[in-house]
Amino acid sequence: MGYVLDYLQGRGSVFTVIPHPKAPTAEGEAHAMHLPPDEVVKTVVVIANYGPALMVIPASRRLDMELVAQATGDPQVRLATERELARLFPDYELGALPPLSMLLLAPMYVDPAVAERETIVFAAGRQDVSVRMATKDLFGTDPVVITPLTAESRAAAEQPAGASAQADA
Repeated sequence: MGYVLDYLQGRGSVFTVIPHPKAPTAEGEAHAMHLPPDEVVKTVVVIANYGPALMVIPASRRLDMELVAQATGDPQVRLATERELARLFPDYELGALPPLSMLLLAPMYVDPAVAERETIVFAAGRQDVSVRMATKDLFGTDPVVITPLTAESRAAAEQPAGASAQADA
């Protein structure tokens, strides 16, 4: 956790630290903080042909591996194993990686449902501490790729422009 907070402070970021009961999953984290799961994001690590990559999606959604393969350009991309996570990120608890590509030295792909939020909450490297901050402050200076990573975001991207306006008429 210290690495995450020091990193954010070093960037001059404004954030709030939220201690909570230990939660091994992002949805559990949301429940522990009495927040809707859509307000909390999870960082999922995949292994692509060039190495690990971070996938950032809402806690309430599941990663779509077909979309991940498209995003990374690697049809053989797969989820990282717990052993790989422990080796690659030894200073972080399982299920508690923060969405910080420059700190973790891995490319990061962000689902549009996350990028569109005004603020987000994410694990701070431990299962009992989270951080809330403005999304633009979190992703503003880091090189990120915003692309659909969940079935819900794919469906939203495929919806024709103006379709929701027509439905409301």
